[in-house]
Amino acid sequence: MKKYNRTLLAAAFIAAFGLAGCGSDGSDGADGADGAAGADGADGTNAGLTVTTVEDAANFTLTIAPTDIVVVGTDDFSFKFTATAEGSGGATFPFSGLEKVQLYVTSQSENTTDTGAPYLWTSHLYANDFVSDNAMYCTLTGTATTRAGVEVEACTIAEDPANPGTYTGTWEHDGNAPSVLTDGDANNLVRVMLRAYNVAMADGTGISDKLLSTPIDFIPATGELAVSEKDSVSNAACIQCHSSLDGYADTDMRMSNISAHHNYQKVENCVACHNPAMAADEDYADLGYNISFNAMIHTIHAGHHIADSLTGEAAELFGEIGFPAELNECTVCHDNGTQWNDNVYKEACVSCHVDVNLTTGENHNGIVPSSDAVCSGCHGSGILSPMEAHKVGLRDNVAEGLVFDFTSAVATVTADPSISTLTVTANVTLNGAAIADGTDLSEYMTSTSRGFLIGNLSEDGAVTSGLGMSVIDDAVSMTGGVLTVASDFDASLLVGPIYVTAEVQVCAEDDMIVMCTEDADGNIEQLGVANSAPVKYFNLTDADATEVVSRFDDPARITVTEAKCNSCHGSLTYVKGTHGVTEFTQCMDCHNENVGRSGHPVQYKSDEVDEDGDAIWVTTDVTFSQRDLFGVAHRFHSGLWDATRGEPGIYRDADGELHGYPAVQTNCTECHNDGESLFADDGGLTSGKRAIKVSTSEELYISPVAEACRSCHAHSGAAALAHFKANGATVQGTPDSTADLPVESCATCHAEGKTYGVDVVHGSSAH
Repeated sequence: MKKYNRTLLAAAFIAAFGLAGCGSDGSDGADGADGAAGADGADGTNAGLTVTTVEDAANFTLTIAPTDIVVVGTDDFSFKFTATAEGSGGATFPFSGLEKVQLYVTSQSENTTDTGAPYLWTSHLYANDFVSDNAMYCTLTGTATTRAGVEVEACTIAEDPANPGTYTGTWEHDGNAPSVLTDGDANNLVRVMLRAYNVAMADGTGISDKLLSTPIDFIPATGELAVSEKDSVSNAACIQCHSSLDGYADTDMRMSNISAHHNYQKVENCVACHNPAMAADEDYADLGYNISFNAMIHTIHAGHHIADSLTGEAAELFGEIGFPAELNECTVCHDNGTQWNDNVYKEACVSCHVDVNLTTGENHNGIVPSSDAVCSGCHGSGILSPMEAHKVGLRDNVAEGLVFDFTSAVATVTADPSISTLTVTANVTLNGAAIADGTDLSEYMTSTSRGFLIGNLSEDGAVTSGLGMSVIDDAVSMTGGVLTVASDFDASLLVGPIYVTAEVQVCAEDDMIVMCTEDADGNIEQLGVANSAPVKYFNLTDADATEVVSRFDDPARITVTEAKCNSCHGSLTYVKGTHGVTEFTQCMDCHNENVGRSGHPVQYKSDEVDEDGDAIWVTTDVTFSQRDLFGVAHRFHSGLWDATRGEPGIYRDADGELHGYPAVQTNCTECHNDGESLFADDGGLTSGKRAIKVSTSEELYISPVAEACRSCHAHSGAAALAHFKANGATVQGTPDSTADLPVESCATCHAEGKTYGVDVVHGSSAH
């Protein structure tokens, strides 16, 4: 029989019927002791602490931990990642609502064969014969559609409702996920990166840059982070030419301007697809180049140099790519170790030396190596090693090989009062020692037309060239390590302040300046390098007068540096061919505001070809009549050039599209110094130029600010010219007969920091 608790039963009757006619209520009893606290409930989702849009790719972060992903072994695939983004006020919040990501997984293993690099990348997807846009998709439904429109299996992601911005991925199909290398070695380094899709800004516009996680390298067996043996090229090396993507930390540098696939931002990302597994795919057999990253990058950057030997798609894609530095200077790109010199194997070598056939021995002295393993027998060290054969670093090693130290410049009158003689002396050292008496410099020079660069300076440092002398024809003596040159000039020119420097290009070999020799075709066999000739200033009228310095030599007036140029070009000597120049003070002798000539019509490359199949270049009606350094630099790098002296490395096509410039076009600080203004306080240029001469026969001048803009933008339409003129500019076509021109009012709107400042409209800061 069931027994009831009498106390509970009584309480139930009282609650049901109440008490009536029993007198007044009794007083309340004392409170009982508090009961134990209950367990905390789960936190609810606070929508105010998440974001679902982002305004810039750099403000969006995907994070994966090595311990949160299974990519090697027999365990079922799983992974977890977080997504965060910058919200209003600059704070970082979990990013909620991701619907699609893509996972890239690659392993690095030691190469146990005698062919190829010592270490190899293997894409897990290629190894598992699952090629789906080169990575595994993860979606809410577990299926995805490739770029080719094919529906494929995908991993399934789900957002943790209790932790918004945290996502897990699982494989809900037969077998294991293709990103898992079942027979992989868990002690090998694995690289993982993640890409997010369908993320937009608040107005619904898609993000222009790819949303990529920072790649992680780790050892699956331990979960510890690792460092790849193969990363011989850093992202910083690529950024030297291809621009930096703003907003990322120095420890996560990313490239901004790689056109292929709309930029995958980092070297580490590229190898996720471009590895030997992909190169072995028959779909890529007829491209005319090896699609593996190390080989492909060599072919791309060698493109223009080896265009005649390229075939198939390689000729079409790479034949016009002009590497801006010296192709043989391996360390321009290989800045992270000596693998490029130590690891010698066919794949890397023939990707530049495409005319070498190691199967037949053609262009290899008939030698057919039995395997890559024997290559080091000849090329592992000595004169045939990559370092020595390519003469890597030779130019830097002989930077002081031939030095002119100018000691005096004196003008003396002649019997003819209208003529004076200019005599210049310089201490000369050759290979570190005083040059021998009677040395004939012509035997060392790649071009005997070069020599001393000398010209007049106005009181504000403006350059007028015209007093140059030959180190051969004008040489008076070479005695006691001193070279004396002299020549007669119009006496009116030999007054006041002058500058003296030199551009004498000489031959170098084995870290020495040597006498030049020619091959059977008349080509110089040695490397042409510049002399060292620090500019000196003299006053021909008053030796005690305050020294006048060229504007090209005044840090307060020049907004570029040779280092900026050399970050991409390596050396100005190489860029300027037979000119022996490494400093702007040498360039200024030809490229200044008083030269008054151009020499280069503006042409674009037509879509049509002539009967020989060569490109047709069309001359435009845009003209320039000045060759100041800023003008030619702007024009060349913006494709406003010509093909009259050979096809330029940078050009525009019939649609106006720019080809060949590797950086972001609108980023002024690729060349101009960071943190400097392009405008002076009075609204003119920081350089101090207030007029540019545009004629060699007459005194005709135009305004410099409008010309600086036009030399990049080629504004030549009536509206643009009217705008320039309305703001006080004197423009090409309607020059003024005086150099005393008013300062244009361009800076009112376009100075840095203004609403339409150059830093704003170009999307990058130059101030």
